[in-house]
Amino acid sequence: MEKYLITGATGYIGSMLAKKIISSRQKVTVIARNPSRLDKTILSGAEAIRADIADREAILRIAGKYDYIIHCAAPTKSVYMISNPVEVAAAIVKGTDHILNLARRSEAKSMVYLSSMEVYGQISSPPGKRTAENELGYLDVADTRSCYPIAKIMAENLCHAYHAEYGVPVKIARLAQVFGRGVRPDDKRVFAQFANAVRTGSDIVLHTAGNSMGNYCDLDEAIEAILFLLHNGADSEAYNVVNEKNTMRIREMAELVAKIIAGGSIKVSYDIPEDNRFGYAPDTELRLSGEKLKRLGWEAKCSLEDMYRKMLRDFNG
Repeated sequence: MEKYLITGATGYIGSMLAKKIISSRQKVTVIARNPSRLDKTILSGAEAIRADIADREAILRIAGKYDYIIHCAAPTKSVYMISNPVEVAAAIVKGTDHILNLARRSEAKSMVYLSSMEVYGQISSPPGKRTAENELGYLDVADTRSCYPIAKIMAENLCHAYHAEYGVPVKIARLAQVFGRGVRPDDKRVFAQFANAVRTGSDIVLHTAGNSMGNYCDLDEAIEAILFLLHNGADSEAYNVVNEKNTMRIREMAELVAKIIAGGSIKVSYDIPEDNRFGYAPDTELRLSGEKLKRLGWEAKCSLEDMYRKMLRDFNG
């Protein structure tokens, strides 16, 4: 039986990924700062190690051997990035360093690091042009919110370094915005706020002009892509995980939800503060390319409408 190690199993993607692997009857170990927050399926089906991945000594004490490692853990709340930038950067960079070292010590067969489309920064992908993995835009190092994407880039560089120096077989999954089934109704991210507006019959309120381009992928398909990369990806390579058909501006997604998902029963309004109190990333014209992963043999197909319907089914029980 193959042994999997997963970090970030109290988070959305990490928890759903852990449950998927548990359901396939593989041996799963998860690392969590607070195991009591783990889903009951994970608590009953996996070994839980209590540790903070940013604590070097705690990770060095993990002596098990693991065939496959998937590193999902990272702070994801924008408001926290604004209020605790030092902790955000440290958790991402130190945590990734420690898990890569664990993969090295464990002689893992393969590892996937979950990165983010935010590494592309402010970049222009005009209509008809898609941004590939070797193209990066501008990130303002003096912007506090940049702690997240810059730390993600540094973590990616550590993946390359560990492969170059130690031969760690790590792949990088640059995820688009992922949602679908399993999102909690109290989730504060924009897509969940839109779904909650449908559920409660409330208007969608945008706190920006909604000009930023969004790129999306269904949760189940993102999990498929991560596992596909674990077994088929090239070492030290980054891959965009996205459904190209689900690319649109935030305001366009808001209108889609109001008109199609809510059937026109709600509308979109705007309440834009003068400061960035909500911690939103700067506007981007990013249109992600999924071509590299498609050439490898995997492609996303689930529509944005179906992603919202999956999410609302879970919201409504």
